[in-house]
Amino acid sequence: MSEQELLSRLSLNQITTERWSLKEAAEGCARAGIGWIAPWRHKVQEAGLAESKRYIRDNGLRVSSLCRGGMFPAATAGEREARLDDNRRAVEEAAELGADVLVLVCGPSPTPDIAQAREWVREGIEKLAPFAKQHGVKLAIEPLHPMYAAERSVIVTLAQANSLAERFSPDEVGVVVDVFHVWWDPELYGEIKRAGSRILGFHVSDWIVPTPDMLLGRGMMGDGVIEIRKIRSAVEAAGYRGPIEVEIFNQAIWDMQGDEALALTKERFLKHV
Repeated sequence: MSEQELLSRLSLNQITTERWSLKEAAEGCARAGIGWIAPWRHKVQEAGLAESKRYIRDNGLRVSSLCRGGMFPAATAGEREARLDDNRRAVEEAAELGADVLVLVCGPSPTPDIAQAREWVREGIEKLAPFAKQHGVKLAIEPLHPMYAAERSVIVTLAQANSLAERFSPDEVGVVVDVFHVWWDPELYGEIKRAGSRILGFHVSDWIVPTPDMLLGRGMMGDGVIEIRKIRSAVEAAGYRGPIEVEIFNQAIWDMQGDEALALTKERFLKHV
């Protein structure tokens, strides 16, 4: 694959430039020659859905995904239904923005019963999937690193995500392979092959040693220990040829000027992805 072909797949996951509004991020992508963007819902809500759509359209961008839905487990049936309602709104937002993928960060357990929480995740996706299909949006389960099990997601391996996705049609539910969350897994390459056509997204960053922060510790590609290119090759061998999102939670990168961060992103993307 040529550099130009690879660069054509680069998508800015908006969290990488957290200080930018959606308008600023869209304009920055246009200046940098990045053709894809993955907005976060809080940024869309700040701008308004109609204005967000206009910013993306006017800057000639395509939307690789919307982040995020999920967070299904809750202590009461009423709370779980409220979260499902919010997920339906997320589906509608994704459809309006032209995103055919809604990323699901499935949510932590509200009690010590983690098995029950995983069952609530399954139930939530089961209820949401038909609604998403009606809107032309696929649900992409993103397994998170196990260190996030108590705070962000009880789905912590690609095997778990695959098993959950396989309960549904491939045109309804798939998975996201995020190298930060899965690189450590001894079953990774077998599970990537198993996911196959269900892979709906591929996210890149790096794992810094020592890890400076549990949440804001992701590194720019090349600053850590992840075999990013090997994982990309496996994802492509499984059939995924879609956009590749750079998704980095890191205060030092957030503190950069946005255009500087995008320039570094492009450089490292071509060198290490």
